[in-house]
Amino acid sequence: MTVADDQTVVRAGIAAILDAEPDLSVVGQAADGEAAVARVLELRPDVALMDIRMPGGGGLAAAARITAEAPCTRVVVLTTFDLDEYVFAALRAGAVGFLLKDAEPERVVDAVRVAARGGALLDPVVTRRLVERYATGDAPADADLLRRLTPRETDVLRHVARGLANAEIAAELGISPATVKDHVAVVLAKLGVRNRVQATIAAYETGLVRPGVR
Repeated sequence: MTVADDQTVVRAGIAAILDAEPDLSVVGQAADGEAAVARVLELRPDVALMDIRMPGGGGLAAAARITAEAPCTRVVVLTTFDLDEYVFAALRAGAVGFLLKDAEPERVVDAVRVAARGGALLDPVVTRRLVERYATGDAPADADLLRRLTPRETDVLRHVARGLANAEIAAELGISPATVKDHVAVVLAKLGVRNRVQATIAAYETGLVRPGVR
């Protein structure tokens, strides 16, 4: 993986924590957005862990470029800022994880492992803010997106937005996990999103899922 942060001590500390794990290896570091993109394009790591506020375009622009130019590298954002505009911009840029810097080291390690396996992870604070934003009705509605989905695909999206894993969705709908996996892939393609986190945002934006309603 690569680690990008403009604070040398922070960057080195994070890299040391991750490198201490037997199954993880930091292959590159960067101090700004442009360098972060260059490292990823050169090294093609499984995961890029990066701060948002950095020189050289910053982490948001870097995340968008990485997900577009190196789609096999999964971006996890680690920052001191939990403002909504950064959260949603990072997720829409294609990040699969968003953690605050005051998270326990074990949680950061966990997030990297989850991302490397193809999963997505949000800090509980971020998840709560996501739900609260959509509960207030501040999000734009785009119900036309749902018309692209079949009834079964809509059911699958609803369960994805609830945070269920494929096996749990399969049990709920009475189908196999492999079939759920296929449905999820089709849903992502039809919605034009990269991952389950972005699909969850779409489910809230369209009104398919509302906070507190199952």
